[in-house]
Amino acid sequence: MVGSSRHECRRRPDERRAGRELAVRDPQLGRQRTGFRGTYREVTPPERIVQTFEWEGMPGHVSVETATFEDFGDRTKVTTTSIFHTTEERDGMLGSGMERGLNETYARLDELLARLAAN
Repeated sequence: MVGSSRHECRRRPDERRAGRELAVRDPQLGRQRTGFRGTYREVTPPERIVQTFEWEGMPGHVSVETATFEDFGDRTKVTTTSIFHTTEERDGMLGSGMERGLNETYARLDELLARLAAN
């Protein structure tokens, strides 16, 4: 479970190839519930993860996301790419506020990694 004062997120990942993932995010801890689901298509530690992504707010519109990890010794560069079937699907996802949520998630990850590195 990942949480902050504003959000709570519960995840049940299965990182094996073709494993499934479900995440439920509850803004304001109990109000509007937003769910995500996907299937891992490829997991190649420590280089690459490919998965599908479907948001309950746009059911039936499934994107394919690829994350690559480049080791630079003292840090790692993460590059993510999302492929949508249409520009309307892409624009719908951007208009949903997902970009802001993703940036918040990366900021929390940066904080966690900094704390781990300090210990």
